[in-house]
Amino acid sequence: MCGRYTLTVDASVLATLFEVEPLFEMAPRYNIAPSQPVPIVRTGVENDREWAWARWGLIPSWAKDAKIGNKLINARSETAADKPSFRSAYKHRRCLLPADGFFEWVKTPGGKQPHHIRFADQRAFAFGGLWERWTPPDGDPIESCTILTTRPNDFIASLHDRMPVIIPPDRYRDWIAPGPLSADAAEGMLLPHPADGMEAVPVSSMVNSPRNEDPRCVDPVGEQGLLVWE
Repeated sequence: MCGRYTLTVDASVLATLFEVEPLFEMAPRYNIAPSQPVPIVRTGVENDREWAWARWGLIPSWAKDAKIGNKLINARSETAADKPSFRSAYKHRRCLLPADGFFEWVKTPGGKQPHHIRFADQRAFAFGGLWERWTPPDGDPIESCTILTTRPNDFIASLHDRMPVIIPPDRYRDWIAPGPLSADAAEGMLLPHPADGMEAVPVSSMVNSPRNEDPRCVDPVGEQGLLVWE
């Protein structure tokens, strides 16, 4: 699964990567947690890319309570097209979630050790996601999102049994295009991202609490050392 991630790169980097200027200020985020608002990239009304804010944890349009989103922060890519919670969004409302790393916790004799997983060149990338709009009985509509997961690549497999879907830049347009995906197109985008250039850094347990949000969350710690896929 993917339960925490980071987005610390400058907005100009994101503008270049996603070919659309951010419409809002984005301060560095070192410990993005479920239920928080996160930036997404999607297709807008003119079929152009646009930025939006969405609550992390998808609330289906038919939900009776927003709390269901707390359980839907991730969606298995293998079954999302058929699950009632995700199938409408999978067909019509796919999005990209910009990131530059994510966290996984690895069991050690001393307890669970958080690792910050990223590319060695620390480049930004995009998770494949889904978004939805839910209208409460009284109040304004809430837009929310979920991150798709897939089986791990050979590197992540040593840390966890799932990994987030990472969409290659040359498939961004295909992923967020309106309308259903063909089975062949989906299969090509939902594979585990190659392990080349990935690394995992043991980091401070500060990241365990969503109240902590500063660079110390990604400071290297411990004796285990940097894990690099070569």
